[in-house]
Amino acid sequence: MILPLDGVRVIEVGQALAGPLAGAVMADMGADVIKVEKPDGGDDARLWGPPFGPDGVTSLYFHGQNRNKRSITLDLKAADDVEALHRLCETADILIQNLRPGVVEEIGIGPAAMLERHPRLIYCSIWAFGATGPMKMRPGFDPLLQAYGGMMSVTGRPQDPPTFCGASINDKATGMFTVIGALGALRRRDITGKGCVVDTSLFETAVHWVEGQVNNHLATGDVPQRHGTGAAVIVPYQVFDCADRPMCLAAGNDRLWARCAQVLGHPEWATDERFARSRARVHNKPTLVALIAEVLKTRPRDEWIAALEAAGVPCAAVNDIGEVAASAQFAAVDIAQDLPGGPRVVGLPISFDGERPRSARGAPALGEHNAEVLGRR
Repeated sequence: MILPLDGVRVIEVGQALAGPLAGAVMADMGADVIKVEKPDGGDDARLWGPPFGPDGVTSLYFHGQNRNKRSITLDLKAADDVEALHRLCETADILIQNLRPGVVEEIGIGPAAMLERHPRLIYCSIWAFGATGPMKMRPGFDPLLQAYGGMMSVTGRPQDPPTFCGASINDKATGMFTVIGALGALRRRDITGKGCVVDTSLFETAVHWVEGQVNNHLATGDVPQRHGTGAAVIVPYQVFDCADRPMCLAAGNDRLWARCAQVLGHPEWATDERFARSRARVHNKPTLVALIAEVLKTRPRDEWIAALEAAGVPCAAVNDIGEVAASAQFAAVDIAQDLPGGPRVVGLPISFDGERPRSARGAPALGEHNAEVLGRR
C-alpha cells in the first residue's frame, strides 16, 4: 500500500499524549517518525501502567501512541546532542515538540533558531494555554484544560458537580489539529518553498469543543448550563432508561420527532402545540422528557431500538467499553490491529481506498534506533 506520507520525515521531541499522538497519526500514514527521548527513562508515558505490554515494562498506553516510530536518545542540554538534532533536521520535513513552555528557547531549539537554520522545516509547537497571552508559560494537562476551558462546566447533570470527560479529549484533538496544521503547512511549502511555525494548544482545542456554547454566550450574554445526557437546543436528544438498560434517543428534527411519537404510542404529541416544533419542545423540555421517560420504562431496550430503527428514528444502546469491543460493528470496521511483537491496539481511524494503514513496527524500545539513525549506541 502506497501511503500518503511516504517520504516525509518527522522528528518528534515530546512526551505524554498530544505530541506522540500527532507523531503516531503521521507514522500510520507512512511518515518516517523519529522519536527523540531523554536518555534517563525516555518518555514518561513508558511507565503509565498497568497494564503493560508483552515485555512487562512498557505501558500499553505507550504502545498505542508510539507504534511505527523509531526511538533515539538525545540529551538536549548537551551541545553535541543539540547539534545531532540539527543534523537530523537537515533531512526532516516536520518537527513536533510539546516540551514545557520556554524549554526549547533555553536549549536553543526554539522556532526562530530552527527555522533560521532549516528554512524549509515545519515547526509544530503544542502548548498548554497558547503561544501568546498571560498564561503562555504555564504547563498543563488535559483535565486542567477541561476545567479552565469550560468543558467541565457544561458536562454532567445540573445537580452534579462539573464533570470530567472520560477520554483525554483535549490532548487527542490537539494532536489531530497539529497533524492538520502540519499537512496544511506542507502544502503551503509546496507553493512557497518555505517552512513555517504551526502553533496549537490544549486551551484553544478546549474552546473549539465548546464553540457552540461560546457563540451563544457572545450573542446573548447567557452562561450555558449542564444538561446531563441531553442537549440545550434539541429535544429529545439524550439518554433514557428503558425497562432494563439505557438507550440514547436522537430525534433531531420535527420529521423524526413525528415518527418517534408514533413509535412511542402517542402520535398526538407530534401535533400538540407544546411539542410539535423544535422551539416548542426545547421550551417545554422538562414536561416532554418526563412523558417520554415514563413510556420508555415500559419495555426492554432492544425492543425499543428495533421499533425505532424500523421507523428510521436514530437511537443507540449505551454500551460499556467491553460491549463496544465485542460488537459486530467494531469487528466489521477492523480498526484493531496486532502490533508486530506487541499488543493489540486501536489503529488509525482513516482508510484510503477502503484500506486502513497497518503499523509496520510496534512501539520502540528506548534508544532502539540510536545506531541506525545516529550511528552510535
